[in-house]
Amino acid sequence: MGKTLYQKVWDDHVVRQLDNGQFQLFIALHLIHEVTSPQAFGMLRDKGLKVAYPKRTFATVDHIIPTDDQSRPLKDDMAEKMISVLVDATEEYGIEFYAPQSGSQGIVHVVGPELGLTQPGMTIGCGDSHTSTHGAFGCIALGIGTSQVRDVLASQTIAMDPLKVRRISIQGKLSPGVTAKDVILHIIRTLGVNGGVGYAYEYAGPVIKNMTMEERMTVCNMSIEGGARCGYINPDETTFEYLKGREKVGEGSEFESARERWRGYASDDDAVYDDEVVINAVDIKPTVTWGVTPAQAISIEELIPDPDAVEGLDKNLISDALTYMQLEANQPIKGTKIDVAFIGSCTNGRLSDFVQVASLLKGRKIAPNVRAIAVPGSEKVDKAARELGLHKVFQDSGFEWRKPGCSMCLAMNPDKLVGDEICASSSNRNFIGRQGSPTGRTILMSPIMVAAAAIEGSVADAREVFGLEE
Repeated sequence: MGKTLYQKVWDDHVVRQLDNGQFQLFIALHLIHEVTSPQAFGMLRDKGLKVAYPKRTFATVDHIIPTDDQSRPLKDDMAEKMISVLVDATEEYGIEFYAPQSGSQGIVHVVGPELGLTQPGMTIGCGDSHTSTHGAFGCIALGIGTSQVRDVLASQTIAMDPLKVRRISIQGKLSPGVTAKDVILHIIRTLGVNGGVGYAYEYAGPVIKNMTMEERMTVCNMSIEGGARCGYINPDETTFEYLKGREKVGEGSEFESARERWRGYASDDDAVYDDEVVINAVDIKPTVTWGVTPAQAISIEELIPDPDAVEGLDKNLISDALTYMQLEANQPIKGTKIDVAFIGSCTNGRLSDFVQVASLLKGRKIAPNVRAIAVPGSEKVDKAARELGLHKVFQDSGFEWRKPGCSMCLAMNPDKLVGDEICASSSNRNFIGRQGSPTGRTILMSPIMVAAAAIEGSVADAREVFGLEE
């Protein structure tokens, strides 16, 4: 009987079974940032422990870093303290740190892949739920809590139970104007925010196979929003070509040897899955959220759901979400006025996202009522975008072009919604208060849909705005 990639990577990294029935899993790569690691370093000091494998840990700052003025000390005292603790700890323990203005700083899930730290067959841990992003390379990539960050620093291992594996196959071909973001929003809408509990998601099928690595990262990034512990895609030639020449990847014969090893991690043809789901690409349309979870989503062509059309808990959930979002049932989502447009985050802050949007924005202006910001996911993305003149296209259209960081995705920095502003966002979560205001409202969508909304001043169909119809 064949094995899934999950089983192969798991088998390669299991240390032993613990007395409580869980397994001790070796973490090949540990990524840290300024929010969940300072407490973990404090726990190490309290116990008189050292970092076991400092060369397997890499640090950056992203969550609390401002995207306008990044000069030190930061204006926010807590943000400055977090960065200071990280700087001191990385120096003390000999951990490589990608500081602002180093040329490599950025969102941790953008930095890891672009440097080539993320490689097939790894187990990866990071104190951030969207660590699932790295699964695009054929990894078991796990978001972990602060106590587990401590465990990895001290022992390079975590304790966990094995997961079941669900294969989600996307068949057919995507229509023009339908993006990787629409694919994952459609999956979450279909299976629900709790559908993946206890599972690793394996994304497969022709649609996934034809995606670029950056598109694959977008899909895997939001696995956690679907309840899955992680999500991954089998490594293939697209993976290997992306990694070739990256800073942390070997060259020549070393790379060729690694390529052969990486290829062996792909799921076997006769692998057995705990569950399989097939989705037809023709059913996926440009998708936006209307509520307060990523599963509360519809296509741009649909009407906002009616709570009176369902019963039980769903009725209350829909009603409460509509009240918070100030939306009416049975009305089109298209045309909903927006105040803010945000393009960025670990979901959609990569170079290809800005290239695609810039090609559509060129020569257009955003609506006068919209405040719009574009935030590159890393200093490398920013540099490459500037070299292509993309920042000028965004600025000419009315967007602000910011410095790298998580920005308005979670608003642990100055980029926040004000009052009950409503934001068209390319990020990954639309929870209540997520973007910095307890009454702020978020509508998730793809970057090109954000651009369309910014131009129209309201939720719009990018296919119509930019002439993307077949």
